[in-house]
Amino acid sequence: MLITAGPTHEPIDAVRYVANRSSGRLGVCLAEAARDAGWEVTLLLGPVASAPPDGVRMLSFESTSDLAGLLGEHFPACDVLIMAAAVADYRPRRPAEHKLPRTGKKLLLELEPTPDLVAACAARKRAGQRIIGFALEEPEVLAERAREKLRRKGLDAVVANPLQTMGAGEIRAVVYTAAGRTVTPPAAREPGRGGRGRPAGLSKADFARWLIEWVGAEI
Repeated sequence: MLITAGPTHEPIDAVRYVANRSSGRLGVCLAEAARDAGWEVTLLLGPVASAPPDGVRMLSFESTSDLAGLLGEHFPACDVLIMAAAVADYRPRRPAEHKLPRTGKKLLLELEPTPDLVAACAARKRAGQRIIGFALEEPEVLAERAREKLRRKGLDAVVANPLQTMGAGEIRAVVYTAAGRTVTPPAAREPGRGGRGRPAGLSKADFARWLIEWVGAEI
């Protein structure tokens, strides 16, 4: 199983970069859960503070270009790719090789789209390979955009996360599949009057264990 996690850092110059707030925590939890389930795991981990779990092969990346190279090398041999990395959608078109000096004037950055790494993997996957992508959107458009991403990129499933998941301790995700199914993990329950409670999110570790179990049952 090949798992990607964490953000990408897209260089502006020799010091500065464009990034996002991904902690990589969910991807690390997925790698740990996959290891515990008996998978041979390779974790491609971006620039984060989260440490990789023991017993997992870990390779580091910084930029989208770095990750593209690692996917090109390791995707062909994997049975499952879980693309949990938060790859930047845009990057500076012409990063400076040196540190740009502070001048007190406006600095205009021209951004270009980054390559669509998960779609590129889906376009060349072999029979039997499975690819699971992720979608992070505002709650009111989450289902629509996750399903559209699933179709457009040719994925087997998409884990749809509301935007509030980023940086939070728990996750309230839903999985949409290419077969048209909507799969919801068994949620924890918060205590309430009468003992009934109300649905609550899962910790990222619990969600990761559930997702790995689901993947194992599906393939």
